[in-house]
Amino acid sequence: MLAALAALEEAYARRGAPFEGRTGAGAPVVGYVGADMPVELLTAAGARAFRLTGDPESDSALGDRYLGRGVDPVARSVLARLLAGAFGDLDRVVVSRDCEASLRLFYALRELSRVEPGRRLPEVYLVDILHLPHRTTALYNRRRIGEFAARLEAWTGRPLDLAGAVAAHNERRRLLAAAAELRRAVPARLTGRQFLAVAGAALPVEEHVALLERLLAEAGRLAEHAGRRVFLSGSDHDTPHVYEAIESEGHVIVGEDHSFGEPLRAEPVGGGGLDALAEHYHHSGPTAHRATAAERAAHVATAVRRCRAELLLAYSRVGDEAPAWDFPAQRAAAGIPAVSLERQEYGRADLTALRKDDPCAV
Repeated sequence: MLAALAALEEAYARRGAPFEGRTGAGAPVVGYVGADMPVELLTAAGARAFRLTGDPESDSALGDRYLGRGVDPVARSVLARLLAGAFGDLDRVVVSRDCEASLRLFYALRELSRVEPGRRLPEVYLVDILHLPHRTTALYNRRRIGEFAARLEAWTGRPLDLAGAVAAHNERRRLLAAAAELRRAVPARLTGRQFLAVAGAALPVEEHVALLERLLAEAGRLAEHAGRRVFLSGSDHDTPHVYEAIESEGHVIVGEDHSFGEPLRAEPVGGGGLDALAEHYHHSGPTAHRATAAERAAHVATAVRRCRAELLLAYSRVGDEAPAWDFPAQRAAAGIPAVSLERQEYGRADLTALRKDDPCAV
């Protein structure tokens, strides 16, 4: 394995743990949840910030107790790991309202801090970004973004370096888009599992940018990966388990539409400070929890053509049934064979339908 890819894989293995980033006086250690997180603000505050992830192999009993087993198991696992101290000493937890499960997690953490103060849970804060196509929604989001920026300044005791943070994250978006082209190549030069590591490496943004630049410089020496080209739609994948299961069957995942893989919106944040940031996250992509089936289908059809996929694979977890509702429209729009895997256990994939001779069988 090439040096840059190996380093990214190593950093990906550390996801869900605070990285050794900026450690200036007053810089909080922040764990965050959800796809709607304005990460530029966390970087601008100099926080050691990382996205909290679940673990399909660990006990989620505490999360099940407080959230109930009807909630997405990723949220239940994150809560259980928080209560068990698996993420180390966090100063804050920031939750974005990207879906109902994230919102339920926020409420649970807030109530547990109130009724069980002996647990010493970190302070929890909600970033509430909405996605309706209205001016009033844009104004609401701008206020929420401004409040979060002010809260970060209060936590750290210093002004935010927003311009520098936006520039760094825009550069990372640009480099990730270039890395995604390696996976779209025929044959692919990155597997889907490798791209998860490339995109999800637990690194400060400046270090991530440096490794992405090295990866692209070494691209000519990357291995080629043959196999049936799959576009993966549906539930988020905060661990590599499902990718590994699919690709072990001789497939290669060349694209996806969830928030741990290729960004749904790769366009840079424009100039204009907090106004531009609010606009960017207002229009951050058609997820199953906040977009119509037609919008999702149009997005998938475009992505399928772009990555030259040969199979559309729609995956939805138990407790995260929203993506399954989009499948009929996606199948019709994509124009390629399609398989739906519904009500899958967290971190697992029953690939029976994928193994059938007729790939349209569901």
